Amino acid sequence: MQWEFIVALALGIPVILFPVALVWYLNVGGIYAAIQEARKKRAAREQGIRAVVEEHREKKKPVGAGH
Repeated sequence: MQWEFIVALALGIPVILFPVALVWYLNVGGIYAAIQEARKKRAAREQGIRAVVEEHREKKKPVGAGH
């Protein structure tokens, strides 16, 4: 190969790959943020369900059971 072709490859490959890597990084970051947000919402929903269940159990105790 001629040296000009090698220089063109050495300069062209990073120019092409940098935007591709940047877009990939942004996509992965967005997916990670979405997963974290979904986990937080799920945990909050489960905590709310547990609180409702506990409240429901407290209301269903027979009279005199708290003594």
